[in-house]
Amino acid sequence: MKNKTAYLNNKKGYTVFEYDNHVIRFKAPYSLEKYTKVKEWDHGYLVVMAKYTHEDKEEEEYIDLIPILENLYFDVDEFLAPIEEVRLGYD
Repeated sequence: MKNKTAYLNNKKGYTVFEYDNHVIRFKAPYSLEKYTKVKEWDHGYLVVMAKYTHEDKEEEEYIDLIPILENLYFDVDEFLAPIEEVRLGYD
């Protein structure tokens, strides 16, 4: 049985999405300090709270993984189907 949890973080200017031995990196906004909360997960679409260097308070952000996965030639439905939740994955 596959793990049902994926992890999101940011490292060295990239957003990192990790699930089932896959590490998917894509360019993050230049001023992103960190993601602070995952508010919603909907089959490839994330609503998150993020902290930026130029703002004192967090901002709501949206991440659509589907076009990223398609560009990487993933079978999107097969890859996303078992994921039931996304958590922050900072060390």
